[in-house]
This record gives sequence, structure tokens and C-alpha cells, in this order.
Amino acid sequence: MENEISSKSTYRLLYRVKPFLAVTFLQFGFAGMDVFSKVALNQGVSNYVLVVYRHAIATAFIAPFAKTEYKIHFFNRKVRPKMTFSIFTKLMLLSLLEPVIDQNLYYFGLKYTTATFAAAMYNILPAITFLMACIFGLEKVTLKSIHSQAKVVGTVATVAGAMLMTLVKGPVIELIWTKGRNNQGVKGGGTNIHDSIKGSLMITAGCFSWACFIILQAITLKTYPAELSLTAWICLLGTAQGTIVALVMERGKTSVWSIHWDTKFLAALYSGIVCSGLAYYIQGVVMKDRGPVFVTAFNPLSMIIVAVMSSFILAEQMYLGRVIGAIVIVAGLYFVVWGKSKEYKSGSPSTDGQMVQDKQMTDASSDSNENSTPEVITLNVSSRGGATRDEQINRQRDQLLV
Repeated sequence: MENEISSKSTYRLLYRVKPFLAVTFLQFGFAGMDVFSKVALNQGVSNYVLVVYRHAIATAFIAPFAKTEYKIHFFNRKVRPKMTFSIFTKLMLLSLLEPVIDQNLYYFGLKYTTATFAAAMYNILPAITFLMACIFGLEKVTLKSIHSQAKVVGTVATVAGAMLMTLVKGPVIELIWTKGRNNQGVKGGGTNIHDSIKGSLMITAGCFSWACFIILQAITLKTYPAELSLTAWICLLGTAQGTIVALVMERGKTSVWSIHWDTKFLAALYSGIVCSGLAYYIQGVVMKDRGPVFVTAFNPLSMIIVAVMSSFILAEQMYLGRVIGAIVIVAGLYFVVWGKSKEYKSGSPSTDGQMVQDKQMTDASSDSNENSTPEVITLNVSSRGGATRDEQINRQRDQLLV
């Protein structure tokens, strides 16, 4: 009996920490992409071609899994999505927002700045996502609630920290492993204030496009709840649209399409598999559980990883102003994550992702076995007589673990 209780407790713990482990994995993946892409761009790789190869590799990687998912859900009409003109239009827009617009703008910004600066600037993504989620009704704000106040304060602090990083440089912070290393030959070192402003504007525009992608992905998953198939479509259509853009922007330059076993291939391979194929799928799964704001709230972790890796690999210098700005961003995002976690624990329906999860748990518990159906119905009826929504959800979750 004790062993059974212990195994259930362990399963519950894993169930609760699974979203955190997933988004942490994403940030490690994005950090590696920043460094590999910066090395490739410094060597003269075309960002347009890099985007095309990245999503071509992602399509080849994710397509077999999407085909398996389709076969599994082929006879399940509740899960198997039906392709409509509306859904296909959303897929076209998704593949344009992130694979084409966001990534090209980000690579442009990365050329003018450093990998650490670009990763830190992308910390304004949760703030933009939060504002857009409020506009589209995916996030609710009650100013009388301390949790909502924390999210608003954190959003403002995030934007302020990003502006501080852009406009204030300050003295150089010498690190032990960067002393005596010359990084003047590193292209796009970001030491020029004009380059920093130009790069930050491009990265900010990319953040806006990425936030639009995340919001639209959350909306699309309601009518097309097949994460692997959705990922495959985005990568495939992104490859096609990116190819058209690359052919127009790099017309007459056939040499940019040549690929060898070099850093360009490594950057495309890594980014395609980890940051496109796996990332689109993982963030879709987590988004259905915790909402779009939660998915983007862990960006400071990527910034820290990139700062450490870039100082070792690229000998990038640290500046006091950017460190202070990064600290302000991390503090602001802590408030956002704290407010989101408290709302999730209290059971307040702050996101559609949580409501979708409640419905899925109810459906799963009612379909798991015939004996559990009457108990679920009793819980739903008894909740009107005084049981809170949080208690009802916890009971249904515990029943799933039996």
C-alpha cells in the first residue's frame, strides 16, 4: 500500500514539473542556436538561405512522426483534424510569421549585435505575448488581484530592462577566460551604438512577429489539435515561402546556396531539428496546458546560457549597462512567472490553455473506464453545491492517477 502511494506521489510530481522541464529544454536549445548561428553569420552565411535549409531539415525530421500521429488518430474523429480553408490559411500565416519574418529579422539583428545581446533583447517576448494574449482573451487581468498586479509590473519591468540594455553600455566587465583574447575581428561585435539600435529594432520587430505566431498557434490548436501534424505543416510551408524570399533577395548569387560539412550545415542541422522541429511541437503541447505566456516566460534562462557560451566561444565582452538591464529583465519576468504560477495553483481560469486542459482531463477520466463515469458526474454536480473549481480539478486529476 505504501509503495502504491509513493508511486502515485512520484507520478503527480512528474506531472507537475513536466511543463517546467519542457520549457527549460527549449531554452537550452535556443541558446545553442544563438551561438551556432552567430558563428555561421560571422563567416558570411546568407540568413535567407540559412532559414530555408533550417526548415527543410526540420520538415524531413518531423514528417515521419507526423505521419505516425495521423495513422494513430485516423479512426478517431474527435482527435483527427479535418483540413479546411480556414485552418490552411492559419497554417500559411503561421509559416510566414515565424519561419520567414521572425527568423530573418532575428538573424539580421544578430549580425549587427552579439549573441548575448540578441538573446537578452528577446526577453521582451513575454511582455509582448502577455499584452497580445490580453487583447485576444487568452489572458485575463484583474487589477484587484495581487497575481495580476505582479504580471503587469513584471511586463513593464521587462520592457524597461530591454531599453536599458539597448541605450546604456557602461564599462567593460573583464572575465577571467576573456582576458587577453582579441575579439575585434568578430564581425558584428555590437560595440557601435548605431549598430546596437539598428539590431535591437530588428530584434524587437522579430519579437512581435514571434508573439503573433505563438498567439495564433494557441488559437489554431483549438481547431487543429494535432501538434506533430501542425509542426510538419509549418516547417513545410515555411520552407516553401522562405525559398521564394531567398530567391528574390539573393538573385544572381548561386554561390550562397552551396553547402558543405561546415558551420553553415551545422547551424542549419541543429536549428532545424532542435529549434524548429522539436520546439514547435513542445511549445504547442505545453501551451495547451499552461497557456502562451508560460511558454515564453523562461527566456532569461536562454540569455544566461548564451552569455556564458559566447564568452567562451566568441570571446564576447560583458558591459555593465547590459548586465544591469538583464537583471531588471529577469526580475520583471520573475514577477510574471510568480503571478502565473499562483493563478494556476488557485485554479483561476486565466488562460484558455487551462480550460482546454480541464476539458481534456474530464473527457479522459470519463473515457478511461466505465466505473469512473458515475463518479465524475457526481463531482460535477456536487461542485454546484459548494466545492470549488480547484477542488474539482484536483479530484479529477487524482482519479486519472488511480
